[in-house]
Parts: sequence; C-alpha cells; structure tokens
Amino acid sequence: QVQLVESGGGLVQAGGSLRLSCAASGGTFSGYTMGWFRQAPGKERELTAAISWSGGTIYYADSVKGRFTISRDNAKNTVYLQMNSLKPEDTAVYYCTARHGLPVGNIREYDHWGQGTQVTVSS
Repeated sequence: QVQLVESGGGLVQAGGSLRLSCAASGGTFSGYTMGWFRQAPGKERELTAAISWSGGTIYYADSVKGRFTISRDNAKNTVYLQMNSLKPEDTAVYYCTARHGLPVGNIREYDHWGQGTQVTVSS
C-alpha cells in the first residue's frame, strides 16, 4: 500500500530554516498532487503548500508565502518543503499528503497521509 514517510523536522530558533522531505512508495504517483498540511496544538489541520505532478500548479497558504518553497522530484517520488524565516507560529506537526489530481484545499480530498513530523520554532 501507499506509504508517505516524512523527515527533516526538529527544533529551530526563530529566523532559522528547515527542510522537510517526504518519500512516497507503494504505488504509482503519476498525476498525483503532493503537499503538506500542518496542525498546531488546538487548531485544525490546514493546507500549507501543495504542488501538482507537473509542478505547474502550486498552492501556498497566505501565512507562508514568500518564506516556504515546495518542490518535488518525480524520479524519486519525493516532495520537499523548504522553510525559511521561521516564526514561532509555524510550530506544528507537518503532515505529508497526496491526492490524484490538482491541489485543492479540502482536506477530505486527500487520500494518503504520512505520520507527521514535528517542527518547533523557539522565540
């Protein structure tokens, strides 16, 4: 079955950077959007960034535009999230996700999920 495995989370000071990676396996991912949701304590899971198979459609939440960059390597079935200028409000568990088709904001449209990786930004 499909597996998504995240890596790269950790503790960083405000203003620092982290790079998350998510490797997909167990299926064929042609035509799949891959992305990242995040969930802070006491809050709903929200779409942070997503990228279509071709890379031609990319979505960013307003809160991360200009600071985060999503990219993918289809040969490796891997998606990346480069996070720069991190803020304490970026602290959350970050979940890798995938769906067939273009990026959408509705969490119910995403079929596959990773276990999540914790990102903590200290002030």
